Amino acid sequence: MRPTTETAPPGAAIPGGDRETPPMPDDPASLEVVPARHCARWAAAVAVTVLAAQFAHGLATNPVWEWDVFRAYVLSETIVQAVWVTLQLTAYATVLGFLLGTVLAFMRLSRSPVLQTVAWTYIWIFRSIPMIVQLVFWFNLSALYDRLGVGIPFGPVFWSVDSNSIIGTMGAAVIGLTLHQAAYAAEIVRGGVIAVDHGQPEAAAALGIPRLRQIRRIVLPQAMRAILPTAGNEVIGLLKGTSVVYVMAIGELFYQVQVIYGRNGRVIPLLLVATAWYVVLTSLLSVAQYYVERRYARGANRTPPPTPLQRARLLVRTLRAAAAQRNEPAVPLEPLGDSR
Repeated sequence: MRPTTETAPPGAAIPGGDRETPPMPDDPASLEVVPARHCARWAAAVAVTVLAAQFAHGLATNPVWEWDVFRAYVLSETIVQAVWVTLQLTAYATVLGFLLGTVLAFMRLSRSPVLQTVAWTYIWIFRSIPMIVQLVFWFNLSALYDRLGVGIPFGPVFWSVDSNSIIGTMGAAVIGLTLHQAAYAAEIVRGGVIAVDHGQPEAAAALGIPRLRQIRRIVLPQAMRAILPTAGNEVIGLLKGTSVVYVMAIGELFYQVQVIYGRNGRVIPLLLVATAWYVVLTSLLSVAQYYVERRYARGANRTPPPTPLQRARLLVRTLRAAAAQRNEPAVPLEPLGDSR
C-alpha cells in the first residue's frame, strides 16, 4: 500500500501544523487597491502653506514695510544708476577673474615645478585674505607705490606715472575683485579639467593635434559641463559680493541705498529695494546659467529636455488644437442604404 497525501482546502488547518493558510483569491484583479496614506507629508504641507500665507499676509499688511516708499525708489534714477555700476563691477571681475583663473589652473596642472609653486602660492594667499581687506589695500596702493613705471628689472625706469592717476577708485575695486575671484576660478577650472577622461588628450596627442588646440577644442568643451554649475554659483556670489565695495565709497547698489536711508531714515523699505534688485539680477543670472549648461550638455544628452519656454509654447499649441477640434461641427453619419 502506497501512502496517500491529502491536500487541505484553502483556509483549512494543516494537519500537524499550528498555522492556517490564508485563502487564496480566485482572481487577483478582484482585490481592492487601497492607496497609501501619507499623513505626515500632508501635515507638513499644510503647516508650510499656513506659514507661507502668514508671511505673505504680514508683507501685505504690516505698515513698517512702507510699500509706497518702496515704489517711489525702486525705479528711481539713482537706484538704476547704482544697479548699472553693480553690473559693471560684476562683468569686469567675472571676465578678468576667469581669464586669470584659467591661466592659473593650467599653471597648477603644468609639469613645471616653478609654475605649480607660483600658482599654488597665489591661490593660497588670495583665498586666505578677506575680500574687504584686499579692496582697502588696493584702494591705498598709492601709499605703498607713489609712481608706477616701465623699465628694466632692477635697472632704470624709462616711463612712470602717478599711481593715483592710473588707478582710480573704480579701477582699484575692479583689481581687487578680479584678483580675489581669480583664486576661486582657478580651482573651479582645474576641477573641471581633471574631470575630463585622460584618454581624450592622449588620443588627440596620438593624432598629432597641437597641445593648445587640444585644450581649446577637446579638453575645455568637455570640462565646461563640470565647470558651469560651480562657476555660475560663483558669479552669483560675486554679484552679491560687490556690495563690499561700499567701503571705497563707490556708488553701487548697496552704497546708494545706505546714502538714501541715511538721509530720510526709511531703512526697511530701502533695504527692501536693494533686496528686490538683487533677487531680480540673480534670477536673470540663473536663467542664463540654465541655458548655457543646456548648450554644453548636448554632447552627453543628444535630445535635451524642452526648456520652460518650449513647454509653454507646446501647451499653448495643445490647447489651441483642442479648442479648434471642439469647435469643429460634427459630421453626421449617412444612413446605411439598402445594398440591393
